[in-house]
Amino acid sequence: MKFVVLAHDWPALHWDFLVERGGVLRAWRLLGEAHADIDVPAELNADHRLFYLDYEGPVSGGRGSVSRWDAGTCDWLADEPDRVELELRGAKLTGRAVLRREGERWVFRLTAPAAAG
Repeated sequence: MKFVVLAHDWPALHWDFLVERGGVLRAWRLLGEAHADIDVPAELNADHRLFYLDYEGPVSGGRGSVSRWDAGTCDWLADEPDRVELELRGAKLTGRAVLRREGERWVFRLTAPAAAG
């Protein structure tokens, strides 16, 4: 499976975390830039078309523009209503990512792989 993180400048800068699943891209809006071992507030978003795996540019309806911040492949480890776990292999995001619901909000957390040696 593939994932992409798009920097989206509307209505305020955020990052769209999109993950391939069942013919669509499951989507979360990350309210901060993702880094290892930091909780990033997130919001569940509507599924997106696979088109966005390779798209950069203006978003329809005057909703700003998107640019690729990271992309790569991933494996689904868990897909539950309140928790998603993925193994990411991207240029910036590599390791185990967990998205978990906390009330109305979600939290994204990346755990980087242990250093070899």
